[in-house]
Amino acid sequence: MKLTPAQLAQFERDGYLFFPSLFKPDEVKTLTDEVPRLYAMDRPENVREKGSRAVRTNFAAHLYSAPFARLSRHPRMIEPVEQIFGEQLYMHQFKINGKQAFDGDVWQWHQDYGTWLND
Repeated sequence: MKLTPAQLAQFERDGYLFFPSLFKPDEVKTLTDEVPRLYAMDRPENVREKGSRAVRTNFAAHLYSAPFARLSRHPRMIEPVEQIFGEQLYMHQFKINGKQAFDGDVWQWHQDYGTWLND
């Protein structure tokens, strides 16, 4: 997937691009169908709510789940990023957040850019 000049200009202006139909419904279903299997695993990558077996977030699924491995390498995901930044992409962090709204412990949303910039 190559971005158009208008999309590149929009990214420069707004700092983001939004593609609500980048993946077809059957492709999205493959991913959502995989999540319960991942959450059922007893792996350190599954961070659970305090005092519960409910998964709060799952890390690095692209390393042990075929559907998420394909997603992390999919040209529709990778090519636009590489086009914008002009260099090869690498996976810094991959996670699936499962925390339900209003349930579980407090979830402090934050940006990692400050840490990334200083590292």
